[in-house]
Amino acid sequence: MAKKHHSWLDLLGVELTPVSHHERLVSTLGGFLGILGILGISHFFLGDPAALLIVASIGASAVLLFAVPHGALAQPWAVLGGHTVSALVGVSCALLVPHELLAASLAVGLSIGAMYYLRCTHPPGGATALFAVIGGDTIHGLGYQYVLTPVLLNAAVLVLVAVLFNYSFPWRRYPAYLAYRYQEQQAGTATESYSSIAHADLVSALSQIDSFIDVSEHDLLKIYELATGMPQQRLFPAEKIHPGQFYSNGKHGDEWSVRQVVDHLPSEDPAKDMLVYKVVAGHGRRSSGVLTRTEFARWTAHEVIRDEKSWKRVSEDSQPA
Repeated sequence: MAKKHHSWLDLLGVELTPVSHHERLVSTLGGFLGILGILGISHFFLGDPAALLIVASIGASAVLLFAVPHGALAQPWAVLGGHTVSALVGVSCALLVPHELLAASLAVGLSIGAMYYLRCTHPPGGATALFAVIGGDTIHGLGYQYVLTPVLLNAAVLVLVAVLFNYSFPWRRYPAYLAYRYQEQQAGTATESYSSIAHADLVSALSQIDSFIDVSEHDLLKIYELATGMPQQRLFPAEKIHPGQFYSNGKHGDEWSVRQVVDHLPSEDPAKDMLVYKVVAGHGRRSSGVLTRTEFARWTAHEVIRDEKSWKRVSEDSQPA
């Protein structure tokens, strides 16, 4: 019976992730302060009539920013860009398409496409676009001012409140980048503990899914590490480093990098061979440098190759081209 009950929960998509009562209360308080901040600042700068003009979709944004502050859909560019581009699309459809039903449908559909291409997917943006069409005479009278006030103003204030409020709780600092940096400082090393999965392998896996995943790369890796307790990877063999080939440090986020060995200056002591390299992707792109073979091997996590979409790890039994 329990198994059947669990299958129904799975079918309905009931969220069963364990979250503490403390975290839920923090999210509740954050949402309250976010909307209060929008109304208060709008009233202060724009006066009473404008203070009442708040886009309904901003309430959905508050849920994302304060309940899942590290989600990809809740990051600043997603919020600001998603609402702004959707507002532009919505107003344009309202002005250019005379049939309201068609205009409303186009507004939502085109805003989804625009957010996808601009990498600022934010679900409440669809409601922002829709509201521009069906919001009535008051909204229609604003024209493109709707994009700036209330939409962009609402979104900017909400992001500001999220940054200030979540900063009080180091584990949930916003944007997610601040929380990751805090965790790295506490651990004493940047992202070495994530070396059990190659950055190229993760990117390749996500590209094969070919669907938006609302979990950040850092959080995916953290979950994997906590679940498996994977140890540090072993040192890359120095003798497998060859001129013309590409190598990655296997790190993630801002620390990830790919270098190509462009020249080899041999020495009587193989450990002191000098390698000239250039950075072709990631951190330090377009820079170059010189390291001993041993130093370069210490930096290297694995060899990689470039395909049409991303960098992929070369299997250990592959031979250099």
